[in-house]
Amino acid sequence: MERIALFIDGANVYAAAKRLGWNFDHRKILEHFSKVGKLYNAFYYTAVPYPMDDKQKRFIDALTYMGYTVRTKPLRELTDNDTGETHRRANLDIELVTDLLSTVDLFDTAILLTGDGDFERPAEVLRAKGKRVVVASIPEMTSYELRNAADEYVDLKDIRTEVERPGYRLPSEMRGLETKPYYMSPGAFEQPEEENPNWQER
Repeated sequence: MERIALFIDGANVYAAAKRLGWNFDHRKILEHFSKVGKLYNAFYYTAVPYPMDDKQKRFIDALTYMGYTVRTKPLRELTDNDTGETHRRANLDIELVTDLLSTVDLFDTAILLTGDGDFERPAEVLRAKGKRVVVASIPEMTSYELRNAADEYVDLKDIRTEVERPGYRLPSEMRGLETKPYYMSPGAFEQPEEENPNWQER
């Protein structure tokens, strides 16, 4: 049976949900992608405030209970010298790539829930090692390079009925905006921390 490993970029998935106007059920995501083989592991990457608040802790605990291996990194405050504005930043790309490559012998297919073009090269490395790579995101948030590097692309809109969290809506950011296929919006990840338990800025 094909061995599956799932890697979820929490900030990217949340930004996709904001654009779509509906949220994802992470248990259903596990169930959906487990249908194609035996799930070896599911990794979830998210930034957390320090100290961690109760909402974030409950969210991480719930993911762990579902079976996810959760990787976290504390948010760092950075101040713009020109404007004086303070931003919180965290980047878990290194953690995701480390897990991809260090567990490569334990799976046959890697499923990446992200549209971030930074993962183009790791995807190419996996394919060179004989692994199958599936990228799942939405076209307007997926870099052309990453999509081109994958064996298969899944538009999350096409599996909405299988992965949506019923009765839970997010305010859409796409009303009145033109869709730009394969375009990564620089502001896509800049969500207010209090509205987004997965918040992180690239």
